[in-house]
Amino acid sequence: MDISQIINELGEDRELYFNAVSPPIYQTSNFAYKTVDALANAFENEFDVFLYSRGNNPTVDILRKKLAALDGAEDCLVFNNGAAATTAAVLSHMKAGDHAVCVRNPYTWVSKLFDNILKRYGVEVSYIDGREIANWEEAIRPNTTFFYLESPNSWDFALQPIAEVAALAKKHQITTLIDNSYCTPLYQRPIEMGIDMAMQTATKYIGGHSDTLGGVLSGSGAAIRKIFDSELMTLGSGIQPFNAWMLIRGLRTLPARLERIHHTTEKVIQFLLQRPEVERIIFPLHPSFPQYELAKQQMRGGAGLMTMVLATRERENIVRFCESLQHIMMAVSWGGHESLVIPKCAGIPKAEFNGDDQEHRYVRLYCGLEEPDYLINDLQQAFDKMKE
Repeated sequence: MDISQIINELGEDRELYFNAVSPPIYQTSNFAYKTVDALANAFENEFDVFLYSRGNNPTVDILRKKLAALDGAEDCLVFNNGAAATTAAVLSHMKAGDHAVCVRNPYTWVSKLFDNILKRYGVEVSYIDGREIANWEEAIRPNTTFFYLESPNSWDFALQPIAEVAALAKKHQITTLIDNSYCTPLYQRPIEMGIDMAMQTATKYIGGHSDTLGGVLSGSGAAIRKIFDSELMTLGSGIQPFNAWMLIRGLRTLPARLERIHHTTEKVIQFLLQRPEVERIIFPLHPSFPQYELAKQQMRGGAGLMTMVLATRERENIVRFCESLQHIMMAVSWGGHESLVIPKCAGIPKAEFNGDDQEHRYVRLYCGLEEPDYLINDLQQAFDKMKE
């Protein structure tokens, strides 16, 4: 299906709501039935009907159809945030005594899920360098049931050979889940490469305006139905109608925003490579990236997230640079209209900072929708103040 049709038409039965161009927000907690038999049927099949908005809702249903089609999946669920989507996917496929293989340095709340929560119930996890397929194969145990991928990762942008990992998992009957937030389905198609479930934080590029949260989980109809009937309904982590409506709105401009961000990022990278204050740029689709050839094979684009390695051994210089930025804000996340930075050292105790450790000098930069020169001028004046 054409992407324009998905974004502008799929799931939108406009004749049902007075031919309104934008679908309404069905801001209701529950739905009434006129007969006992109809109500009984709804109890038996809440996945396919509207009974209680904790589960299904017409506004959410429109969003689900669009997001599943973008992923090339049979179906999807939308959660309050990305962490909720990941948690539901993992819980639905793991039990006490199982073993999972996970990329090293995953998103913080993924490691907390494995290390703090699932560990209590006898689930074990092995963290590996996921860049080599041999590492995945070596990590498999007789009780391995789950692979967690994150390609690219959000700091060093390490990639996994997605199709190879998916094929290996299928050979051993292991379920696979990937965090595809960096690329979105427009720039990377994990399900087409054989991955069972794809997650993305709709908070980022799908929403696009830093004003709502959401998490998308796409997969087979059977897997999604299983998660709906158990984890989503039991934990109550489904998205609310208003937030779903905001994500539908964000989807309308997703291709245009990604294209603009992509071109801005290219210009900013060209500037950064000329600055003596920058030792290295980490960006999957730049020729200097160690896995550049794999990135070109798996990814259609790179959008706006990169990491600068600053050429200083002093924490104070990194702090001065970040605090001198006048227009690029210092905050977590990415994917919104606004450009952002976050220094790695903010998460490292001052006494443990080591300027010889390259990772301690990481500054992650996200390029938003501002004009390229606007961002470049701000970066330049902040670099100049590093010398003062």
